[in-house]
Amino acid sequence: MGLEDEIEELREEIAETPYNKSTEAHIGRLKSKLAQKKEKLENQSSSGGGQGYAVEKTGDATVALVGFPSVGKSTLINALTNADSEIGEYEFTTLNVNPGMLKYRGANIQILDVPGLIEGAAGGRGGGKEVLSVVRTADLVVFVLSVFEIDQYERLRHELYENKVRLDTDPPNISVRKTHKDGIQVTMRDDVSLDETTIKDVLRAHGFVNADVTIPHDLTIDELIDGVMDNREYLPSIVSVNKADLIEEDYLPTVEEDLREHDIEPDDAIFISAVEEKGLDVLKERIFDALGLIRIYMDKPSRGVDYEEPLVLREGDTVGDACKKLGGSFDERFKFARVSGPSAKHDEQQVGQGHELADEDVLRIVARK
Repeated sequence: MGLEDEIEELREEIAETPYNKSTEAHIGRLKSKLAQKKEKLENQSSSGGGQGYAVEKTGDATVALVGFPSVGKSTLINALTNADSEIGEYEFTTLNVNPGMLKYRGANIQILDVPGLIEGAAGGRGGGKEVLSVVRTADLVVFVLSVFEIDQYERLRHELYENKVRLDTDPPNISVRKTHKDGIQVTMRDDVSLDETTIKDVLRAHGFVNADVTIPHDLTIDELIDGVMDNREYLPSIVSVNKADLIEEDYLPTVEEDLREHDIEPDDAIFISAVEEKGLDVLKERIFDALGLIRIYMDKPSRGVDYEEPLVLREGDTVGDACKKLGGSFDERFKFARVSGPSAKHDEQQVGQGHELADEDVLRIVARK
């Protein structure tokens, strides 16, 4: 029996096993085996060669446009960035990854138009593994759906999930530390619903014999496996609904109902027309916000504050992060900084490298000579 057959057999057994406390540990072992066999199959496939997509990340952040063929991704990237992505009214027009640069609010945001996914992409159909490997390197996923096929959303999310991409969630906050004796010791909060036996069985299935495991919050078996394997990518996502210009107003409630059926609040979806370039301002704003970008205006000696080309960082970044991005010897020669703006208690506040910056702060770095 080949690996693919073993994987299918495990999937069937998991699907046919009712989930309850008495079967929880067994299901945990099955899912662990499934995850390991999928990993083994993926490693075998990648070692067999095959051409991937080499895309150099540039700019302040990278966004991947994800959708099935012919939903309008190429038209959209051209409208957003003036890229030169081939457009056609038939499937599989884009056969390579086409990058473009969106300049918005002083930020340079790289947009990747990846080849359209098809069902089974995570298993390699249609070059899906190569496409999904590019998506994994992005900072944000923008789903591009056809207004007439909202059900594409769940299928796309499934393909990403199968390729170890976890959307709109944080990594499980678990700690697994290998030890030399005493078996597997579990420390967890009272509200963790998984049985301790299940947790230990999952750890053993992944090769742990002695370990201290700390679980500070409730989680599912799948989340536990994700935390143990530690090779998942956690990305935010937003949903755009393209070809909105092709529907009549009385059809809109039907689309909104379709969105709700697939767990998308209509207000969270961005209705656009890539052809007519409608809704793109809203999309750009949502991309910027979802990436958590902040603009820092540098106060340069003898030149004043540069409001035209801000230093672009991420929410939570500090003065130290600004020094690293500026490069040179700022990090080593740093003496202190002065900050004015939202993060400062007062204008020209003197701060150290640990000071957390906010959008539209003015920053002046004083370096040792």
